[in-house]
Order: sequence, then C-alpha cells, then structure tokens
Amino acid sequence: MKKAQAYWPLILLLAIVKFVLPLFLHSPVYELHRDEYLYYAQGQHPALGFLENPPLLSLMATISSWFGGSESWVRLWPCLFGAATVVVTCLLAAELGGKLFAQFLAGLSLMTGAYMRIHFLFQPNFLDIFFWTLAVYFLVRYINTRNIRFMYWVSLSLAIGWWGKYSVLFMVVAIIAGLVLTKHRGVFLKWQTWVAILIGLVITLPNIAWQYLHNWPLLHHMNELQSTQLKYMDASGFIKDQLLMLLPVFFVWLTGLAWLLRHREYRIVGYLYLIVILLLVLGQGKSYYSLGAYPMLLAAGGVAIERFSVRRYWLRYAVAIVVIALGIILIPVLLPVWKPERLAAAYERRHLGKLGLLKWEDHKDHALSQDFADMLGWKEMAEKTERFYHSLDDSSRSNTIIYCGNYGQAGALKYYGKDKAFKDRVITANGSFLLWMPADLHFGNLLLVDEELPQKGDKAYRWFRTVTLVDSVQNPYSRQDGNKILYCKEANSIGEQEMNGYIDKLKKQFAR
Repeated sequence: MKKAQAYWPLILLLAIVKFVLPLFLHSPVYELHRDEYLYYAQGQHPALGFLENPPLLSLMATISSWFGGSESWVRLWPCLFGAATVVVTCLLAAELGGKLFAQFLAGLSLMTGAYMRIHFLFQPNFLDIFFWTLAVYFLVRYINTRNIRFMYWVSLSLAIGWWGKYSVLFMVVAIIAGLVLTKHRGVFLKWQTWVAILIGLVITLPNIAWQYLHNWPLLHHMNELQSTQLKYMDASGFIKDQLLMLLPVFFVWLTGLAWLLRHREYRIVGYLYLIVILLLVLGQGKSYYSLGAYPMLLAAGGVAIERFSVRRYWLRYAVAIVVIALGIILIPVLLPVWKPERLAAAYERRHLGKLGLLKWEDHKDHALSQDFADMLGWKEMAEKTERFYHSLDDSSRSNTIIYCGNYGQAGALKYYGKDKAFKDRVITANGSFLLWMPADLHFGNLLLVDEELPQKGDKAYRWFRTVTLVDSVQNPYSRQDGNKILYCKEANSIGEQEMNGYIDKLKKQFAR
C-alpha cells in the first residue's frame, strides 16, 4: 500500500492545539496530583531506578526543578509528549496510506477521551503511550519498505520506553507474537534483527541491574498493586472501560481495528491490539494500561473512514462534528475546568455516579472523581504543618522531625514548603521516600501527618509523653479531607530505637 504525503502544516497545528489545550482549560484552584509529588521528589534524587517506576520521568522532574519547578513546568512534559504523540499518530496514518482527512481525524482523536487527562498529569502513562505508538510507527515503516534498519528504531523505541514505564513489556510481547503469527516472521531470520534486540537489551541493562541490586522492586510493587487494587479488576469491567475511555472516538478505533484485520499487510497491527488486551485481561491490569494501543487504531480508523467517504464528503464533516461535540461535552469529566463546587453539581445533575466515574479505590462514590480530589488540599496541609513547625521554639524545632503517612503528604510538604530546614526534615517510609531516609534517625519530637488519628494503644502513645492534635485538612472535595497533623512530644528511648528498627527492616526488603 502506498504511503501518503504527510500534511505538516495540519499536523503541527494539531500538535500545538494539543499542547496548549490542557494548560489553558484547567482551573488554577487545583494543585498537583498525589502521584505527581512523588515523581517530582524523585527528580531531586537522581538514580537509575525507583521503587515504583523507572527513572525517565524523574529526569524530566530534575529539568523542571532547574526552572523553578512550578506546576506549569511540571505539567509541561505530559503536554509536550501529548503533542509529540499527535505528530507520530498522524505520520502513522500517512504511512498507512491516509491523506489529509485521515491525518486530521487521527490527530483530532488524540485530543479527546482519556488522552485529555493523561496528557495533563505528570505520570509515566504519557511516556508509555508515546513510545508504544513510536514503536508501531517504525514497525509499519519496516512493513512498507522492508528496510531492516527500521527494526533498530523499533527496538530503540521499546528500550527507551522501558525507562519510562515497565508496562512497555506488553507491547514487546505483542510485537514478537504478532511477527511470529504473520507473514512477517521472516524478520527473525535476519541477523540485523538480533543485533537490534541486543542493542535494546543493552540500553535497558543499567535499570535491570538496579532492579537486581535492589531485590526487584518491580515485583514488590506489582504484588502490592495486586493485593490492593488489581484484585478488584474483572474482564467485563475492563472491556466496558475500553469503550468509555475513548467514548468520543470509539467508532473510529473500532473501524480502524476492523480495517487492519481485513488488510493482510497490516493485520499484524490489529493483532498487536488484541494481544495487548488479552495480556491485560489475563493479568488483571488496570483499564488505562491499554491506552498506548489505541493511537495505531485511531490512525487506521482515520484511513478507513477517509476511503469510505471518498464520494460521501458529508460523512467526513459529520464524523468531525461528532468527535468535537462529544469531546467538548466530556471536557469537565476529563479535566478540572471548574471549581470543585461547580464540578460536583454538574456531575450530580448528569448522574455520572451511575457510570462509575465517581468511584474511588474505596469502591464508594464521591462528589468528584478520585484524580480531581487528589489535586486538592495539599497546599493547605503544607501551610498548616509548616506554620506549626515555625511556632515551636528553636530548641524544639531542632529536635523535631516531620513524618508523613504516605508519599503524597511528604511530597506536598517538600513541594510547597518555603523553608529549607522544614523541607529537609520531612520524611516517610512510603514508596521511594524510604530509600532517601537517613540510616540512623535521632529525634525528640515528631510532627506527624497522617490520614487518621492513631488508634488506642498505637505506638505513638507508647513512644511519646504527649500526642496533641494540631490541625487537619478541611476541604470536603479533597481526598485529603480530614488528614491529621499531630505533635508528638518528648520521645523516649524505645521510640527512637523501634522506629530505626522498623525503617531498617523495610529497607532490607530492597537490598541484596
């Protein structure tokens, strides 16, 4: 099939719109997301790996910190890679033979549905989507040209994707299986393919070595996810979410999947999608793990609809209007465009709870989606904690550490804290923060930030002479609503000894 010309003015225009859209649409009331504080904190501790994710995202956080680390600098990266994904998807449509409308529809589709939120949040998902799409683009280039050098680019895309998110393994398995199952299996008879695979392995080796030296944190993380979140996933819910995530363009990607499976030359791309979905269903993966597999279907869908509408130009206008209209209607669901009160009222009027869009990890419906609720309350928490810290006399301050129950709390206090001495005293044993804790803690007092008050008989009451509730987060729309700030005063020798023993035990899980 003949490759079409890439319409660069159109592609660049779509990319620019994609880049600026989330930055201008969201309300300034919302802060960074819980996970974004963790990834930003990782950027202040450069390493070859972290307990939750590989380090490419943290490198971007490091660069953002060089420019002040404002929320806009943090969010620059998902917006930038969202625009880059639009470019690659449009080029993929051209590679599949799509002309102007196909490229337009492919790029437009990337601006709607779950991609609107994914390309706003500083999380590894935007890297995953980009590198999956890039790998498929180079695979199609190989299919069209039979030029083996494109297999080097496939391998390179997947290898760099490994440094972004480990779920790239799903696409690696899918590509290998797809090649074996189709007429393109002959690529494995070429020595260049094995050199490409070797280069990819060499690129990933430093992180794999880090995983080994830290006793495979990836497996620990997956076991934790399985016990807390993934065990609730079921196949029917997963399939339903595949339609809901990209609701404005579900007919585009379904058309693209059918078109790919009908065309023998590109059938492998359709197989990639089916294999990824099968792997995720069997592995009880989260619904959004599959989002990297849809740009290729959207590109193919653009080509299919363009060809079907050669003599039905009205259909092209209708498709574009439907995608744009549905996309606009869903913006308040996908981006925090209004203040919490207005958003919550709109959700109630539209009965979004019935669709499961307001269900949190506690399996209960709330006023806002969990992602939006996780963007509120952090600054208040940090300000209240730091204010109390500075209200202490010099002797008490110098003998006080600030311990948080989770990485979101610790990351927020470090991000919004104004005084370096305050930020340097913030610690937690949760997530990668555990790796950065001092080997031997010494403290007389503890400023504790946690979700709940300690239960009767808790170690906090055994370790300290007094435990006083200082303040709490007061924001009914925040997932942090009610988080407590406690001052634990005058630790005894048992407290310091037991805490150091507890931290040492946790650290030994990740040491050879």
